[in-house]
Amino acid sequence: MKQKEFLLIAVIVIVSAVISSIAANAIFNSSDQRKEKVAVVEPISSKFPPVQNDSDYQAFFNPNAINPTQLIKIGTSQNTTPFNEKP
Repeated sequence: MKQKEFLLIAVIVIVSAVISSIAANAIFNSSDQRKEKVAVVEPISSKFPPVQNDSDYQAFFNPNAINPTQLIKIGTSQNTTPFNEKP
């Protein structure tokens, strides 16, 4: 490539960078007139309220439901390792 071609490419790159910078500032202008107020949300707490006596929660918590965390034993098998192979 000749010296003139390098100079032409450099000028084109600089001019296109200036034009794109001006266009980006015009499109993404962060003026104070465009600021909007948004609602602030309360942070979510990791603590659960006591729901046994709260009437708000009694509508969708069934006090007579089965507790899935309790051990349920079906039958009278005494085998404590049912999936191990027997020799």
